[in-house]
Amino acid sequence: MYTKIDEELFEELEYILVSADIGANVTMELIDDLKDIVKSEKINDPSLIKDKLIELMNSKLISKKLNHNFNITEGVPTIILVVGVNGVGKTTSIGKLANKFKTKGKNVMLVAADTFRAAATEQLTEWAIRSGVPIISNEEGADPASVVYDGIQSAKSKKIDILICDTAGRLHNKKNLMNELNKITRVIDREFPEANKEVTLVLDATTGQNAIVQAKEFRETANIDSVTLTKLDGTAKGGVVFTIQLEMGIPVKQIGIGEKIDDLQDYNDEDFVNAIFR
Repeated sequence: MYTKIDEELFEELEYILVSADIGANVTMELIDDLKDIVKSEKINDPSLIKDKLIELMNSKLISKKLNHNFNITEGVPTIILVVGVNGVGKTTSIGKLANKFKTKGKNVMLVAADTFRAAATEQLTEWAIRSGVPIISNEEGADPASVVYDGIQSAKSKKIDILICDTAGRLHNKKNLMNELNKITRVIDREFPEANKEVTLVLDATTGQNAIVQAKEFRETANIDSVTLTKLDGTAKGGVVFTIQLEMGIPVKQIGIGEKIDDLQDYNDEDFVNAIFR
């Protein structure tokens, strides 16, 4: 317990932020702003400092005015393209998302357009069965854009509300990935112009600052509208959320907190900030 406000106290707070995977730049900015607040408000009680930091973090996130809801309008179909590298929990997140929308009374369909990774379609089919939603797929190595095309035609005929498409996460070959995503986008624009569109990037919270690198690299290949952050059920505090939203201006919309089908939750700024200091 600190008896005075000094550099040691600020260093302790800095350590908490960095340990929570909030990047060095954002951490330094927060601590500098906190020092300014302490000075301008003439705060002398060290027990107030942590709450002031939480207040500061919340106000910074709120000031970004990011929309944390998916682009869904009643009576208008929505197509969600899901991107992310292998191993981040992309397929699992799609299954959970499908279940979530279905529970809310939406007609949902999945499209297995990750035709590059072995067993990707098989895994997504398992999640489609678990979620009780139809799936459109093709053989391994098929053209992803043609699978999306088939999915769109089927979605139109079945009056589907939300079409969720899995895509390949080959970041090591950016040119191929970019061409693939561009081709898929052209098919969507041509065949489904009336639909709301969203590209959501799935990131693994346990990878820390590497998740930021992935977000920046994916943003070079596609227009990323939102982030789904997985694996927040372990030791990860998910401080990368702060950097993604503050520095990159991309809203986090969903967080994965466990293995169960309903363990995908809506993201909330205040809950996230409070969790860092638990």
